[in-house]
Amino acid sequence: MKRIGEQIKLGMFLRPAGHHLAAWRHPRAQADAGVNFRHFIDVARTAERGLFDMLFSADSATANAVFNDAGLRRTSYVAWIEPFTLLAGLAAVTTHIGLACTASTTYEEPFSLARRFASLDHVSGGRAAWNLVTTGNHTAAQNFSMSEHPQKADRYRRAREFAEVVIGLWDSWEDDAFIRDRETGVFFDPQKMHRLAHAGEHFSVMGPLNVARSPQGRPVLVQAGASEEGIELAAETAEVVFAAAPTLADAKALYSDLKGRMVKHGRAPDDLKVMPGFFITVAPTRSEAQEKHEQLQSLLHSEVGLALLEQRTGLDLAGHDVDGPFPELPEGEVVSSRASLIRDMARKEDLTIRQTWERIAGGRGHFDFHGSASEVADVMEEWFTCGGADGFNIMPPIMPGGLDDFVDLVVPELQRRGLYRTRYEGTTLREHLGLKRPANRHVKVG
Repeated sequence: MKRIGEQIKLGMFLRPAGHHLAAWRHPRAQADAGVNFRHFIDVARTAERGLFDMLFSADSATANAVFNDAGLRRTSYVAWIEPFTLLAGLAAVTTHIGLACTASTTYEEPFSLARRFASLDHVSGGRAAWNLVTTGNHTAAQNFSMSEHPQKADRYRRAREFAEVVIGLWDSWEDDAFIRDRETGVFFDPQKMHRLAHAGEHFSVMGPLNVARSPQGRPVLVQAGASEEGIELAAETAEVVFAAAPTLADAKALYSDLKGRMVKHGRAPDDLKVMPGFFITVAPTRSEAQEKHEQLQSLLHSEVGLALLEQRTGLDLAGHDVDGPFPELPEGEVVSSRASLIRDMARKEDLTIRQTWERIAGGRGHFDFHGSASEVADVMEEWFTCGGADGFNIMPPIMPGGLDDFVDLVVPELQRRGLYRTRYEGTTLREHLGLKRPANRHVKVG
């Protein structure tokens, strides 16, 4: 796969203290990052200095990021500033970088979500993106007056209709609908306002949205699911996919699958950018990078590692010898595609339970690499040129230190190779990513 003139896209996956589970304990990390807005400002500005396309913030509808209390008390993921509020604040202190965050189709309503993200697009000057998730963690149901978390198939049916409604609401107004003519007293052209009048299985939404069409036409739509249902929904609706691919072979298979499915939905492959997660530890030499990684691993408490593994696989590992082989995963207990990735990795590498949680403590099933700047750039270039990725969602092990390392060491190396921009050439996230501004469905083209 030859990519003439194309350049790597970069997202910065935001986690308060860093992506390694023990990050908050590291001396170069910000232990109180979850409530420290000044820290987030510094991180955002560093990513913008590194010319990243976007910041991406995941989210959870529950504090139970891990299931048992022993693990919960030792993780910094338990509480932090709500991501949409955070990104709205960061919009005011950045100028170019895109702002993407997660919102759940299972525990949100389409009208209010469409309104929030369209508003963020206005506030940021065209830099907003919505990461559509269906929420895999069953404990979230207990926070929304529900006795049971919906089944996966039901969640995806709702998600498909949810996305349809949101996208329709974002087309409520044509670009030139608002006349604001003081002399005639006409504020908008009623012929250019469109009510959605949606009535479906899950939602009944009249519209129009009470936010004007946003600078990007509509915010960028992001997805991260890698299950069969997630891949199909992404091929139909997503413009960016943050994929989990632990190897290049996995990445190429997913990339080909996603792009190949788009044709039946009337979409061109370039309408979707595939950006796998990359957990990167970089230093001037490989040995120094390995030392950094080993220092973080030494700070990982076994209670946290075990809780993470149980959460990711849906298995109850109590009573198992943690230095024994990784157990089989009964199909009925697999909570997500990530569980399958972990199982396959443990089988392939013949890992014990302990070794498995140590392997996923940073990347959590994403690609995990420790090396020098040139070695990191070699891997990124190979994935980019061999049909594994359009770009990457960078996951610094600690923040701010790990992000500083990437920006100061890897970014110049990518620029030297002509693989990465040397300045922002546009102002909107769509322009950064090379995505078209969508036409309003109510306007005839040509």
